[in-house]
Amino acid sequence: MATTNEYIEYVCEQIKGVGEIRYKKMFGEYMVYVNDKPVIIVCDNTAFVKELECIKEMMENAEEGYPYKGAKEHYVLDIDNSELCRAVITEIEKVTPVPKPKKKK
Repeated sequence: MATTNEYIEYVCEQIKGVGEIRYKKMFGEYMVYVNDKPVIIVCDNTAFVKELECIKEMMENAEEGYPYKGAKEHYVLDIDNSELCRAVITEIEKVTPVPKPKKKK
């Protein structure tokens, strides 16, 4: 089941205020960016964040799962808890670099 437009819009609404938010469709699913940094993978109407040390304490009771086949295990973000989401994304954004531009062939 692919992620719906309504769900990706809801995810973005829940983290409103953490920076400049945009999303991009990738392989039928979505990547959410904050200040041009990839912070949330959204697959099958589920929001995933990397298992980073800076959010370990906040996410200690979170479910874990794989956003897609072959991916590393991620935390499942409780997207209905907007306060937690904003706190988690704020910490992730601090330690995530802006991706380097791809070289043209």
